Parts: sequence; C-alpha cells; structure tokens
Amino acid sequence: MAIRDLFTISRKKNTDNITRKEDEKSFPEGIVTKCPKCKTIHVTKELEKNLKVCAKCQHHFTLTANERIACFLDEGSFVSMDDHLQTTNPLNFPAYVEKVEADIKKTGLNEAVLTGVGALKGMQVVVAVMDSHFRMGSMGSVVGEKITRAVEKATELKVPFIIYTASGGARMQEGVLSLMQMAKTSVALKRHSEEGQLYISILTHPTTGGVSASFASIGDYNIAEPQSLIGFAGRRVIEQTVREKLPDDFQTAEFLLDHGQLDAIFNRTEMRDKIATIVKLHVQGGVSHV
Repeated sequence: MAIRDLFTISRKKNTDNITRKEDEKSFPEGIVTKCPKCKTIHVTKELEKNLKVCAKCQHHFTLTANERIACFLDEGSFVSMDDHLQTTNPLNFPAYVEKVEADIKKTGLNEAVLTGVGALKGMQVVVAVMDSHFRMGSMGSVVGEKITRAVEKATELKVPFIIYTASGGARMQEGVLSLMQMAKTSVALKRHSEEGQLYISILTHPTTGGVSASFASIGDYNIAEPQSLIGFAGRRVIEQTVREKLPDDFQTAEFLLDHGQLDAIFNRTEMRDKIATIVKLHVQGGVSHV
C-alpha cells in the first residue's frame, strides 16, 4: 500500500463520520436513536417495539420503571402501592430535598422504586421496579420501606414477589438510615420465604453497592439482563485492595454467571415469557389468577 493511500483511507473515514453526523442531524430530535455500543442508528419507534434492545448488537438501553411495567406485566393490570410516601431530610443534608423534588418532577415517581400488584400472564404477582433515573436508583429510607411493604403484601396475598434492580447503592445523604434498609428488606424476604413463597430478583444495569449486597442477590432465582454491571465496590477500589489486574469482563452479568453468582441471563425480549414460566412452575396448588 502506498503512503498516499493511507491518507485517502483516513479522509474517507472522516468523511463517513461527518456524513453519519449530518444524517443524524437531518432528522427531528427523537425520531432516531443511536446505539451507544455499535453506533447503529435506529428509528426510535422501531427500537421501542423491540423493548429498546439494539437489533444489531443486543445492547439493552436503560428503561424507566413505567416502561418496564408496560413490557413485563399484563396490560392494565398494575396497581401501584405507597405512592404517598415522601423522602425527608433526616440528616439535614444540603440541597437534598431540592434534588429529590427535581427527580420527582423529572420521572413522575415519588421515589427511586415503583411497587405494586399486577398480573403476569394471568398470574397475580407483586413487583418492585427500581428506576436509575431517580437519584441513580439509590436506596434511601423510602425505597427500603416501599420494597419491604411490597414484600409483605406478596406474603399476605401468598403470591410471588419479583423485583427489577437498578441502583448505585445506598443513598449517602441518609447515612446509616439507608444502610439499615439492607437488613429490613432482607428480613421481610426471609419471612416471605418461610411462608413458602417465591422471590425472583432480576438484576439490570447497574446493580451495585448495598443493593447488590442485600435483596438483589438473595432471590430464589437471580436473573440478569445481558452485559449488566453487577458488583459491590468499584473496580479501581478492588484492584487497589487485591493489587491485581482484574479481567476485562469483571462485574458483568456474564462473569457472575460463569462464577455461580447468577442462575441465568435472559434477553429483555424473552424475559416476560421465561419469568412467567418460572412463576407458573412454582405456584403451589395451581395458578393464582387476578
């Protein structure tokens, strides 16, 4: 290859990049969406029909709590719980209340988790769905309280409890009060288990910190979406502690599955069908219908 050919190739790549950017700008905002992994440009409506999973590389885009409810439960079956609970500022952390109020307006949620009763292919279940758009899904007192109440509701109804986790961990603005939620939720799940009821934990990107170290990891089934970041401490902290270079896929769902910390990885497009099958197999004395 001649030296001049290298410059020709370089110019062609730059031209392609400029053309791609111009193509994106030629569409009104929101009409198309670029995959952050493979850079494929999708028509947004088509991407949404595929549950926001890239058809080319299978990258799973982030979903809101309401979007997950819509693609997981039977249409019109979901009834939310405890929407009246509101976060206070027990430690008088500067600007904390203002940030929470801003996220309430942005997401339409009262906190970083949406809980309620619904139906999964006709079977009654109680669900909790964490939303990373609200304070990065961090777990404060209200998040812990809502999840605990949802578990207790599932125990009362004698139906399975299913949670979608997405969290940066315990919420620092509430200090030890947020850490207490790890124990509170786990105790409620223990009681649920003692009543012979099913608990399914579905870990999504990201599930970290105190959430991964408590209720997210103690399901009867621990399922994850592909390539989800799942772990406790950050990669850099661990490397500095053990003084070793960690594998590139460390703290991914695939790494955890290989090392026995997950039971399965399901693509989002098949999650509803496969979870419904698990629920149907485990409901004792027949299927509980709403």
